Amino acid sequence: MRYWRDFKMATVRSISYNRVDIPVIFEQDHRLPLVSLQLVFRDSGALSGDKPGLAKLASRLMGEGTHTQGSEAFAEALESRAVSLNASVGDETFVISLHALQSEFSFGLSKLCALLSDPNFSDEIFAKIQTQMIGALTQKQSDFDFVADSLLKSLLFEGTAKAYPVSGTVESVGRMTLQDLEVFIQGHLGVANMIVVLGGDIGEDAVVGIVTDIARQLQAPDVSPITPITVLEKPRELIEQAATEQAYLYFGAPYAMPYDSDEVYLGKVASFVLGSSGFGSRLMEEVRVKRGLAYSAYARFDVAKSCSYFSGHLQTKLESAEEAKEVVTTVVASFVAKGMTQEELDAAKQFLVGSEPLRNETLQQRMGNAFHDYYSGKPQGYRREELVQIEAIELEQVNRFIASHSEIGRISFASITQ
Repeated sequence: MRYWRDFKMATVRSISYNRVDIPVIFEQDHRLPLVSLQLVFRDSGALSGDKPGLAKLASRLMGEGTHTQGSEAFAEALESRAVSLNASVGDETFVISLHALQSEFSFGLSKLCALLSDPNFSDEIFAKIQTQMIGALTQKQSDFDFVADSLLKSLLFEGTAKAYPVSGTVESVGRMTLQDLEVFIQGHLGVANMIVVLGGDIGEDAVVGIVTDIARQLQAPDVSPITPITVLEKPRELIEQAATEQAYLYFGAPYAMPYDSDEVYLGKVASFVLGSSGFGSRLMEEVRVKRGLAYSAYARFDVAKSCSYFSGHLQTKLESAEEAKEVVTTVVASFVAKGMTQEELDAAKQFLVGSEPLRNETLQQRMGNAFHDYYSGKPQGYRREELVQIEAIELEQVNRFIASHSEIGRISFASITQ
């Protein structure tokens, strides 16, 4: 394809360890002497369990080195070799990443194995990271974008784990104990729910040894799948008052799109035209260009295993908040009823197809794309097929798709205002 560089496609295989099949996504790339490794633990992110913020706090503890070596000495050893080793959390997954020069990868792998077998479970470290997280959450109470976003999620996902920020709340983090972290890490970072993503300047013959070394450090707990989350169907509104000079408007609605649907690519084009493309999007045109209600307005479709939904946000003058809400509602309703124009479709196709090489320049970008294909239940290289599908979209086809998703018009609003 003319817009895709000739990179070697990642491969997917299974490596058996103690009768557990571990999926491994691998791409060899000798252009730079770098190696990238990610351990992705399924069903172990912010939505797992019933303690908001626990997974995030656990990721912070995994950034504090081993109990034997201690936080500072562990960090200094990594820094001296220019090795990056960190942990992060999404809604559904817990990820530990290792990036190093090829010459230092063996050292980095040894430190990763040490970390997995000997996390820094100490009262001192726990008190430190708990205090840091509470402090960060306290500071965010003056970040009205964060507050409005949290308010919207509490509205759309009421009664579920997604109703809370990934970092939890001051109250939920304050109630946590070191034992909570030990139970979470030992019960979620295991062989049975691990996906290995490995690539770079390394031979394929080394893969089995690397995966086996990692697996030896882990147990094989039974991890419960994350329960699918239902988005609020009936529109509602929440308003919170604060000492602000602007109104912060966040909005959302259901979006009935399974993560493994064959129509996801149509949603990407629709999302681009409606609100995710910035200048030129329908929402930006109506809110900013025609009415001057906001500096920017953004909306997108989020599609994931746990849930899919439509959301967006804007800031406007206090006195124009109600008008802005009406405009958002009207724009979405018109989009569902009338769809997009041929000009909008052509512009979306040109950008999405033409900019794809920029999303595949680095090894980490390509490995991330390869993981996404696997995680979504698609074959490797599916993104290439998706671009062909996008290029072939006809106006009637995409507008029929948009009309079939009238649920995005059932918009709920969360506002921060005076």
